[in-house]
Amino acid sequence: MAASKFQAFWNHPAGPKTIHFWAPTFKWGISIANIADFAKPPEVISYPQQVVVACSGIIWARWGMVITPINWNLSSVNAAMSVTGVCQLTRKIRHDYFSDEKSATASLEG
Repeated sequence: MAASKFQAFWNHPAGPKTIHFWAPTFKWGISIANIADFAKPPEVISYPQQVVVACSGIIWARWGMVITPINWNLSSVNAAMSVTGVCQLTRKIRHDYFSDEKSATASLEG
């Protein structure tokens, strides 16, 4: 049973014998790096970078579902990219526009 599932996975058109498997697999590094960036302060988050990560994730997650055969690895990595990009953008926007620290610092200086 396990051997036949492994053989089906191995011979799949988007399986490990093709670039359609390895490119999305290595792309997980972007999502992992973005998750690691949650430890960084919001001041260092880049709007352009996170917009590109989020939009690219949304576009390619959809594409992974439209192509034949459906590439679940491509769709899942890009869904993760879009989620982490949106979360980072939310952190940055909340810090830049809704932070009480900013107004408290300005009132102390003035």
